Amino acid sequence: MQHLDELDRRIIAILRGDGRAPVAKIASMLQVSRATVQARLDRLLDTGMILGFTVRVQEPGGADALRAVMMIEVAGRSTSAIIRRLRSFPEIRALHTTNGGWDLVAEIAAEGLQGFDRILREIRAIEGILNSETSILLSSA
Repeated sequence: MQHLDELDRRIIAILRGDGRAPVAKIASMLQVSRATVQARLDRLLDTGMILGFTVRVQEPGGADALRAVMMIEVAGRSTSAIIRRLRSFPEIRALHTTNGGWDLVAEIAAEGLQGFDRILREIRAIEGILNSETSILLSSA
């Protein structure tokens, strides 16, 4: 594992906020030369500390979208079939397998309470889903 110094961490923090930030802007923000930032970025990419850059898109419904996390308990060996079925729901933004009391965790985004209620009912009706618990996300820190 590559050691990150304070400058590396600050560069990464800026890129987390804006993955398209120009090298010159990052250099200005950190009060270092453009060449220094470029060399650091090249090293972070070459060593795999930075795996790539991504685009963040506004979710349907924007800031008003209702977001939630749903924990799902699956019967027996039906996990693979249930995962395939859950991936067909556009409201499910991410799906994770996990250990412990729950088998799957789904990140859900829906427009309004009616859409949220509908997606919960549809998920709970899938054969092989034994139990679920859903928490609405109120704010992000």
